Amino acid sequence: MQLVNSKSVMQRLGGISRVSLWRYVNDPDLDFPQPIVVRTRRFWKEDDLAKWVDSRAH
Repeated sequence: MQLVNSKSVMQRLGGISRVSLWRYVNDPDLDFPQPIVVRTRRFWKEDDLAKWVDSRAH
C-alpha cells in the first residue's frame, strides 16, 4: 500500500488549493477518498485516488 501526502494529492488533481482539497474531502456527493490521519498530517492510499480519478473520467 502506497500512501501520498496532501501536497502530492493537490498536484495530481491539477494543482488544486488546500481549500479545494478540503471541499473534496467534505463533499459527500463527490465520494472522494477519506484520508488517513497521522497526528496532524493527512495521507491517501494511492490506489483509492487512482480509482476515484478513473471513475470521474467517464
